[in-house]
Amino acid sequence: MKELYKVLIVEDDFRVAEITQRFVEKVEGFEVIRICKTGAETELLLSNHPLPDLVLLDVYIPDVEGLELFWSIRRNQPNVDLIMTTAAKEVPTFEEVLRGGIFDYIVKPVDFNRFKSTLERYKKQRTTLAVKDQLSQEEIDQLTGVAGSHPSFSKEYDKLPKGIDSLTLEKVQTVLSMGKEAGLTASDLGEAVGTSRSTARRYLEYLVSINQAKAELKYGDVGRPERRYTTP
Repeated sequence: MKELYKVLIVEDDFRVAEITQRFVEKVEGFEVIRICKTGAETELLLSNHPLPDLVLLDVYIPDVEGLELFWSIRRNQPNVDLIMTTAAKEVPTFEEVLRGGIFDYIVKPVDFNRFKSTLERYKKQRTTLAVKDQLSQEEIDQLTGVAGSHPSFSKEYDKLPKGIDSLTLEKVQTVLSMGKEAGLTASDLGEAVGTSRSTARRYLEYLVSINQAKAELKYGDVGRPERRYTTP
């Protein structure tokens, strides 16, 4: 069982990097091994040094286009875990890294309590996986952050209606919370989560019914009005 989890911070703004380092070092069980400011520096470190356990990665790196660095790390270092710490709120960006297997996605400016909660969940997950051969559904829910992650409707998970499962509901709620001010249609949501439009609509209407989403009709220039969903 590991005593310290080694963290690499990839951040081009030295002030933000220093704050992130202080945040990491305030959480027991973690240490920052390096701060990299460019994609080239990151690639070099990962190819020539002992690997970190966890990389805190910004989307906006000056010498890297889009998510090239993210996919390079995921492809070349599959055993390194990734948490995005970024100002990027675009749904396509979140969708892409979610499908790429990120552990979490934290939007800047980073709140320490939110950050600490993620690292503690990471530590709990790694510790549990190191000593377990099998996991119960309850343990899986705890390790993935589903159990108790949204207290305002955690009780609803215990009595979900037929056709609604907790893991898909969690994904829908997460994507919806990162949507634009204009809201998302069922088609937008379905594409982001990986479900059909009708399935996405069913989950969205369920969230509306428990006051975890709002629905409005938006009229365009032509055609029928769109039903768009936003968080309350």
